[in-house]
Amino acid sequence: MTYATRATNPAPSSAPLVFTLYGRAWCHLCDDMRAALEPLLMGSGARVDVIDIDTDPALEARYNEAVPVLMYEGAELCRYHLDATRVRAVLATRADASAR
Repeated sequence: MTYATRATNPAPSSAPLVFTLYGRAWCHLCDDMRAALEPLLMGSGARVDVIDIDTDPALEARYNEAVPVLMYEGAELCRYHLDATRVRAVLATRADASAR
């Protein structure tokens, strides 16, 4: 009798990394963070979903003047100014997983 086995460590997902940037359309710090983020993500296949908190009363109440906020998988990476080190760490983790 032959038994089929499944890998216990599935291959890394090929889905792109998705960062979420909470901000406001009129916020210069939000514009600055988005501009600083673009070169870090270039060529990585990652994307940024930009959410205008003014379109959702719950988000506006939650973040109000505390924008921009960059999130990845529900965890806050940085607020007000880009923390390039933390973003690079997320990208490196994905690159390490893909190399396996």
